[in-house]
Amino acid sequence: MASDFRLKRRIPQLAQRMVHTYRELETINHLGQYPLPNYEAVVQIAEDLKEILYPGYRRREGLHFDNVLFHVGDLLDQLHDRLIQQIARALRHQKKTDPGASEEDYEAKAQAITLEFLEQLPELRKVLALDVQAAYDGDPAASGLDEIILSYPGVEAVTVYRLAHLLHQLGVPLIPRMMTEWVHSKTGIDIHPGARIGHHFFIDHGTGVVIGETCEIGDRVKLYQGVTLGALSFPTDEQGKLIRGQKRHPTIEDRVVIYANATILGGQTVIGHDCVIGSSVWLTRSVAPHTTVVLEAPRLRMRGSNGRCENRPSANYQI
Repeated sequence: MASDFRLKRRIPQLAQRMVHTYRELETINHLGQYPLPNYEAVVQIAEDLKEILYPGYRRREGLHFDNVLFHVGDLLDQLHDRLIQQIARALRHQKKTDPGASEEDYEAKAQAITLEFLEQLPELRKVLALDVQAAYDGDPAASGLDEIILSYPGVEAVTVYRLAHLLHQLGVPLIPRMMTEWVHSKTGIDIHPGARIGHHFFIDHGTGVVIGETCEIGDRVKLYQGVTLGALSFPTDEQGKLIRGQKRHPTIEDRVVIYANATILGGQTVIGHDCVIGSSVWLTRSVAPHTTVVLEAPRLRMRGSNGRCENRPSANYQI
């Protein structure tokens, strides 16, 4: 059956109704104001940064020491301009209640932040090299570092997190969270850019991992899939509004291993160094160093072909 084009006469009226909601619900539209950071531009910036951090693994092939300087220089030159534009937009939005600030003020501040950020990339590569090595040391299935860089979602998520964390520390609004949520959609790993994470950090498998804004994670920590490092509760003020800026997420000290689907909550919760937290454990209190925490062995119910049920402990349950 062919479309009846006469029914399209409804569209102008529908458009009027839709625009009317823009005036009623102004909290979810951004009209008549300066542009926000552009999502596609921020994603492209993240991809170009990964190209610099892992040369030869991404888009450009045939790189060698005779041409890589030109390639990196060209990318940095483009990143300088695009970062200034996007950071200036984010700063302008943050200070939109300040009518005295000029466009030049935002551009100048954005350039200073951009240069300070780009200056940190050489040192960031050293940290990422330790993360990649931690992945290789912690996964016997890995055939080599190339496989890890090319295919491990944990390394992908941690790389973008570390970039976003640098911008977050420099006071850039919006963009760090846009970057980590973009990589969250790709990997299933949700790391807030405000979290503080030490070196040799490895997330194995990764899907479903959540690391909250005020988490503090030490060196040589390993997480498995489904781990949540979250808030125990959200304190509110006298008006019932959330109190922001307090430590809500746990502290994980050095050389801790947290197995799949474990949940650790609370800003006062500290997992001491050299601990092992077993699968599916739920923790809301601190654990002393050198402690292993596991659930008691569950009981399995097995139903045979004769319909009879048998309960038995899961003797092989272990971390």
